[in-house]
Amino acid sequence: MFMFYEVALIPMYLLIGVWGSGRKEYSAMKLTLMLMGGSALLILGILGIYYFSGHTTMNVNDIAAMHNIPEEIQNAFFPFIFIGFGVLGALFPFHTWSPDGHASAPTAVSMLHAGVLMKLGGYGCFRIAMYLLPDAAQDLSWIFLILTTISVVYGALSACVQTDLKYINAYSSVSHCGLVLFALLMMNQTACTGAILQMLSHGLMTALFFALIGMIYGRTHTRDIRELAGLMKIMPFLAVGYVIAGLANLGLPGFSGFIAEMTIFVGSFGAKELAGDPSSSFRMVATIIACTSIVVTAVYILRVVGKILYGEVENKHYLELTDATWDERVAVICLIFCVAGLGCAPFFFSDMISPATGSILRSIGVM
Repeated sequence: MFMFYEVALIPMYLLIGVWGSGRKEYSAMKLTLMLMGGSALLILGILGIYYFSGHTTMNVNDIAAMHNIPEEIQNAFFPFIFIGFGVLGALFPFHTWSPDGHASAPTAVSMLHAGVLMKLGGYGCFRIAMYLLPDAAQDLSWIFLILTTISVVYGALSACVQTDLKYINAYSSVSHCGLVLFALLMMNQTACTGAILQMLSHGLMTALFFALIGMIYGRTHTRDIRELAGLMKIMPFLAVGYVIAGLANLGLPGFSGFIAEMTIFVGSFGAKELAGDPSSSFRMVATIIACTSIVVTAVYILRVVGKILYGEVENKHYLELTDATWDERVAVICLIFCVAGLGCAPFFFSDMISPATGSILRSIGVM
C-alpha cells in the first residue's frame, strides 16, 4: 500500500510543475516536499507496527487480528501514521500545499487531485492508523479532533476572503476533507458512514466546481472574481451549473452535500465518550463548532455566485464569449446527475458502506 501510495504522488509533481500555470514550480515543489515529509512519518509508523506486532507479517488483516501491540507503543506510533496520511487529507496545519497546488494545476489535474487523490488520506487514517492501532485511536482521538475541527472552520473562513475562484474551491476542499477526518475520529457507525459519503460527495462536487471554473477561465482568461460579473447573461448553461454546484456544496437538501453532512453531524452529536477525552461534553462541543462551517460555507458560495453571475457586464469583450459546447455540457450534466443521484438515493450507497465501516469499528472495539 505504501509503495502505490507514493507512486500516486509522483505524477502530481509533473502534472503541476510541467503543465501547470502561475507559480507552478513553487506549488509543485511545495506539494512534493510536504507530502514526502508526511510519507517519512508514515514509513516510521509502518515499520513500528511491523516490528512491535511480532514482525511476522505485513498483512493488514492479520496484524489487526493479532491485536498484540502494547498500548504505549500504539500511542507512540499512532501520531506518525495519522499525520502521515492526514497531510494528504489536508489536516491542519499541514494543509497549505493544497490551495497552492490546486491554483497552479490544470483543470483536469485539479479535478483528479481533489476528487480522488485527497481521499487516500482519509482512507489511510481509517484503514491503517485506526484499524491497526485501536487503543491509541481511542486514547488520542481528542487531540486530532481539535485539529480537524480547526480544519473545518479555518478552511471555510479562509475561502471567504479569497478572490481567485480556484483558491476559494481549494480552501473549501480543506474544510470538507477536514470533515471526513473529523467524522472518522468520532468512531461510531453513523459518523463513519457519513465520512465515506462525504468522500464521494466531495469528490463529485469538487470535480464539478473545478470543471466549471476551467470552462469559465478558458473563455474569460481570469479567475479573479473582481473582474467577473454578469456571466449569467453571457453563458447561462455554465452559470446555472455553477449555481447548482454551489447549492450542493453548501448542503442544500436533494444534493449529496446535505446527505453527507447531515449523516456526519447526527452521528457526531450522538457519539459516546471514549477513553482519553477530557470531558463528556467534548465531542458535542466539537460538533457544534464544526456545524458553524455550514453557515460560513453559505456565505462564501452565495458571495461568489452573486459577484460573478449577476450584475452588469463590466468588460464588454465578455459579450462576445460563447456558452458551453456540447461535450462540456455532457461532462457537467453527468457530474450534476451523480451529485443529485447521491442526494436523492442515499440509502443505496449507505447500505453498501455501513457493513464495511461496522467491521472496522468492531475491530477497534467501539461497537
